[in-house]
Amino acid sequence: MDMQTVLIGPAGATSGDVLAVARAGAQVRLSESAVEAMAAARRVVDALAAKPEPVYGVSTGFGALAVRHISPELRAQLQRSLVRSHAAGMGPRVEREVVRALMFLRLKTLASGRTGVRPVVAQTMAALLNAGITPVVHEYGSLGCSGDLAPLAHCAQVLMGEGEAEGPDGDVRPAGELLAAHGIDPVELREKEGLALINGTDGMLGMLVMACADLARLFTSADVTAALTLEALLGTEKVLAPELHAIRPHPGQAASAANMLKVLAGSGLTGHHQDDAPRVQDAYSVRCAPQVAGAGRDTLAHARTVADRELAAAVDNPVVIVGGASGAEGPGGGRIESNGNFHGAPVGYVLDFLAIAAADLASITERRTDRLLDKNRSHGLPPFLADDPGVDSGLMIAQYTQAALVSELKRLAVPASVDSIPSSAMQEDHVSMGWSAARKLRTAVDGLARVVAVELVAASRALEIRTFGGGTPAPATAAVLAAAREAGVPGPGRDRFLAPDLEAAYAFVRSGALVSAAEQVTGPLA
Repeated sequence: MDMQTVLIGPAGATSGDVLAVARAGAQVRLSESAVEAMAAARRVVDALAAKPEPVYGVSTGFGALAVRHISPELRAQLQRSLVRSHAAGMGPRVEREVVRALMFLRLKTLASGRTGVRPVVAQTMAALLNAGITPVVHEYGSLGCSGDLAPLAHCAQVLMGEGEAEGPDGDVRPAGELLAAHGIDPVELREKEGLALINGTDGMLGMLVMACADLARLFTSADVTAALTLEALLGTEKVLAPELHAIRPHPGQAASAANMLKVLAGSGLTGHHQDDAPRVQDAYSVRCAPQVAGAGRDTLAHARTVADRELAAAVDNPVVIVGGASGAEGPGGGRIESNGNFHGAPVGYVLDFLAIAAADLASITERRTDRLLDKNRSHGLPPFLADDPGVDSGLMIAQYTQAALVSELKRLAVPASVDSIPSSAMQEDHVSMGWSAARKLRTAVDGLARVVAVELVAASRALEIRTFGGGTPAPATAAVLAAAREAGVPGPGRDRFLAPDLEAAYAFVRSGALVSAAEQVTGPLA
């Protein structure tokens, strides 16, 4: 099968493009209109570079050093020095998919014709992506303002044939060797090009796009496991009725309730909550599941709106305006203007907001798991769902693991975007910390998947115990149980080495197999 190719034009990109390049290894190709837009903007830069008046980013230093005018014979060195000095990251390597997303998004902005780089710069970056060459980028180095400077500088350095990169075989080698092996000529940067390569919010945006995709699947997965728990606790599905959610018209809440109702359709276990231990209402963690997951869904919708706006943006400073009047003028009135569009606040805020939503969804999920394991609140289930309680501990410590994860997610929910550390001799005196917000969100998303996986293990075991007593689960529930067991998720029985089983459940959730199993019966879930 032919590999997908993403065409990059001046108008921006989609989240699907980002995912295809970052995760599926899609090839990229610059459109003719993108090449033309870059060439037109470059003519403006070249004209301004020839003038004696200083123009920021073209013939000056950077940041607090912008007061110095740089003579023409030093400008190539200026760009090399900028990239080398800014490639100052430290710490562990960032994941390959993050670096590919970052590179693709920087390429998208170069193709906009707003940065003033020559087409060859963008074409070389496209060649790196297509060859599977991934620069080594480190965890620390971005304040999320003036762009993701250090991460992008490490990528720009590889374009120059310097630094280190991972080849398509996974081995890390000197960048010059990798470029030569793939027939790619290093780029000799000219006026403004080094700055254009490092001045963007591409790292945090790439991580936002991927987190949105992952969280969309996890919100649906959490709806499924919440339905399983409601059923295992003999709860009532009446609280999921559409008319109840219509009178509080949050779209996410209605979607989550509808998902749960579909999963529970045809259950012989729901509605029996008054048989053994009468209760007027189910506990909040069960009854309010759509309200909490739904609020997370609405938060996700807002985050996607922000991501879509950023995907349509050209983030650089200064930017090239082709045509118009005023400012530092080149041919046809084209000019270069300074701006603050590199500030990561819009992205940083929603990254933090999503971390809060993930933590709260994990919190309510853990409470449902604990209820399944407590014989005083589980309505007839054995303590800790153990085979022989006292001899067997059942899922007791699985809940400990889940609780530890929830506690970690609560710490990760502390916003990074409210912090700011002045830099560059107080020229850059307010920063977004958006990169940090993105990094902790990636950890939170993975933790949420593990929390949902533990609920799956507990709820599916509880449901099978109910069937031993003659209960009939919903058809969608039965399909989930069958698929989970086939994937190695454990059912009832004597104690066993539990860690591999929990990892199997995590893989089942993270891959989307949990949702797919339910959808075989329910049809598409929101």
